[in-house]
Amino acid sequence: MLYSSLFIIEASKQVYQTKDLMQELNEVPEGQEQAPQFKQNKKGFIEAEGTIEELLPAGSFKVILDNDHELLAHLSGKMRMHKIRLVIGDRVRVEMSPYDLTKGRITFRL
Repeated sequence: MLYSSLFIIEASKQVYQTKDLMQELNEVPEGQEQAPQFKQNKKGFIEAEGTIEELLPAGSFKVILDNDHELLAHLSGKMRMHKIRLVIGDRVRVEMSPYDLTKGRITFRL
């Protein structure tokens, strides 16, 4: 009983931390009309849009997000399975874990 209640408390803390992170990412900086929109999908990953900047070995890419944040991203399994090709300059949708915002997974080519 004690273990399960501690787990629920830790899980609720994580939800609040993720909500705070989403609010921080979606703030509008001065001088900009609207900030790039980050949203959280049902699995808890943060989704953002960006542009392929550099091709790296093993299906990895350097992606620049709309807010000039740079991250290392790899292709999702479905994109590999269907042999979706990406080149420099392609717009993509990226999923990032709230724990590490420097790595991500490319899930969709826009």
